[in-house]
Amino acid sequence: MATEAMILILSRLIFGAIATFLAIVLWSRTRDAAWMLIVIGTIVGYGEVLFTTLESFGMVSLTVLSIQGVSVFELVLANLPTAFFILAFSVMIARK
Repeated sequence: MATEAMILILSRLIFGAIATFLAIVLWSRTRDAAWMLIVIGTIVGYGEVLFTTLESFGMVSLTVLSIQGVSVFELVLANLPTAFFILAFSVMIARK
């Protein structure tokens, strides 16, 4: 694996870990629905980073169910954080 790719993977893992840690700390201090959805989106986003990293090293492969050559699990995992952010923003907008 090239050095550039390793630097990219390491930076995503480090910053994702920091964001996830802070999100979990925030989760323990708030019970607001919008913030909890943002926290869940952050945690799922870090899960996607971990899964992508493990897949690039050849340790995991979940292509059991694929549509047109695209793994459904990867598709869901890549878009799930954004879905949680959309829900959180919708809750915030509906509240105002």
